[in-house]
Amino acid sequence: MQLTLVDWLVFCSYFFVLALLAWWVNQKRAQNSSDYFLGANTMPAALVAISVLATSQSAATFLGGPDLGFRGNLSYLASNIGAVLAAFFVMRFLIPRYYALKVTTVYELLEQRFSASAKSHAGQMYLFGRVFASGARLFMAALAVSMLLFNHIDASGVMISVALLAGIGLLCTMAGGIRSVIYTDALQCVVYVTAALVVLVYLYNSLSLPWPVLLEALRHPLEQDGSKLLLLDFSVDFSSSGVFNIWSALTGFVLLNIAAFGLDQDMTQRVLTCKTPQQGAKALLSSALLVIPVMLIFILIGFLLYIFYQRADLHQGSAMLADSFQGEKVTVFMYYVLNELPSGLRGLVVVGVIAAALSTITSGLNSMASVLVADLYAPWWRKRQSAGVAQQSAGSERHLVRAGQLAMLLTALALSLMAVLCYYWQQYSDMPLLAFALSVMVFSYSGLLGVFFTALFTRRGNSRSVTAALLTGFGVTLVLQPYVLQQISPTLAALDLGFTWQLCLGSLVAFLVCVSGSPAKVAADALATSR
Repeated sequence: MQLTLVDWLVFCSYFFVLALLAWWVNQKRAQNSSDYFLGANTMPAALVAISVLATSQSAATFLGGPDLGFRGNLSYLASNIGAVLAAFFVMRFLIPRYYALKVTTVYELLEQRFSASAKSHAGQMYLFGRVFASGARLFMAALAVSMLLFNHIDASGVMISVALLAGIGLLCTMAGGIRSVIYTDALQCVVYVTAALVVLVYLYNSLSLPWPVLLEALRHPLEQDGSKLLLLDFSVDFSSSGVFNIWSALTGFVLLNIAAFGLDQDMTQRVLTCKTPQQGAKALLSSALLVIPVMLIFILIGFLLYIFYQRADLHQGSAMLADSFQGEKVTVFMYYVLNELPSGLRGLVVVGVIAAALSTITSGLNSMASVLVADLYAPWWRKRQSAGVAQQSAGSERHLVRAGQLAMLLTALALSLMAVLCYYWQQYSDMPLLAFALSVMVFSYSGLLGVFFTALFTRRGNSRSVTAALLTGFGVTLVLQPYVLQQISPTLAALDLGFTWQLCLGSLVAFLVCVSGSPAKVAADALATSR
């Protein structure tokens, strides 16, 4: 497969519109760190909701969502019950606190509650997990772009694709900060959802099957237990294959989304750009609800791909998956794009993959840069400048904007190196990269959840117990990984605990460790001041 002139026209048109939007947004340069990282709290709630939606999606969703529908059922959508419940929790307990404290990063709450070191260590834990998660997503996007642009996934094509995606992400966001991210996110979301809808319509029309026939084939799939239309899975299964049952949705997925919406700077930063906490809460809830129809589109594509390839007896085509098809490196959706889509549509899917990837890359660049500057660099810098604050405050703010831009450049380099590492790591590992990308943040989330629950609902804990809880949450999650259990004991290796249950256990242990610390003096002073 090679891209045709029509495909390249679609491709170039997209980049022209993206460049035009980035130029327009960047006309207003950020004057201080609040403007650069929070958009001066002037962003519309509707635009923020779309940005949060785009951030929650990625190339892994664009390519892996149809694969999920092809191999599974609708039960993944039930996990969004947990997302909606988590959104209400974050709206009630976290967003008002963040706005009241006027934070730049969510980890500043820990400084007020515990100490500056608690904020620093939480930020470092976030950065550690985000480099792995966003780097893996960048690699998966580069894999798809390399296949679609160069018709191979050799090292050279993947490296060029990594550099292309990281470079475009930097150009879109480096000058304007979070304002650029939110506006370009909105464009990326429209592009990749449109691409998915066009493919869905084209695939449905190519099958030329009436709805009753399609529904019957999905209710009784060949070589698969149960209906593909199953939405609520009430089976009791704690293994990796059972992470989308209703019990997981009401426990682990609630925790996962509390962490994603309220403790992960990647998403929460967008919510903090609204003018009021009420608008931020509205944006968050809207994005949690919008995920459901968007994800349904990708799953429906997977359902139709199942009919297209596995039920050729029902339609005119004779398409079959080749024996050489590798479902891990080339998803069934990518296989379909490479072999079946006509010119023009193929270019639109390339654009969709890039748009989904860029929405994740740009948000990661800005959020990681905000933590590096606001939580790690700025305290050191302001301490050095404390002697001449009145005379140098404006210059210091401009300096922090430049520091944010440099941090974004370093972050892009780190994500690119991680993506390259993933390329070589996958050559020697049997672990599915998609599963790795989706679950890797659990390593960071376990400790962060334990620490934030301690800060919100108890008066206990101190900087030492915070650090211990962060490390314990990471350690518990690490020990529960099959490849670690195998080293401990072959018998324990049979314990295949789903990542949502790993999160529940890791968060509980981290919480117990954090509350074991005596009340922090910072917290006591803060309580006395508030009274």
